[in-house]
Amino acid sequence: MGKYIELTADNFEATLAEGVSLVDFWAPWCGPCRMIAPVIEELAEDYDGKAKICKVNTDEEQEIAVKFGIRSIPTVMFFKNGELVDQMVGAASKQAFADKLDALLA
Repeated sequence: MGKYIELTADNFEATLAEGVSLVDFWAPWCGPCRMIAPVIEELAEDYDGKAKICKVNTDEEQEIAVKFGIRSIPTVMFFKNGELVDQMVGAASKQAFADKLDALLA
């Protein structure tokens, strides 16, 4: 069973260095973040072994949020081999996230 990866300053770069990753920048007080949380968990199961599904708590990991210029959450970023290749701001459907992941995995 897949589970998303909590990213911190300590594991961020190493986790994203290889393969395709989705990174959800969120905070506990953010309503839309809580709305997409179950979708992120489903994606972690659906893409187990294919892509890394990750979350960054912007309250706890402010330096990561600043590094990527996160101004509104949720912001979902897509990485391939450590490079930022796409991003989506705001809540979106599971299918929208899956389509981006599938395109990167193709």
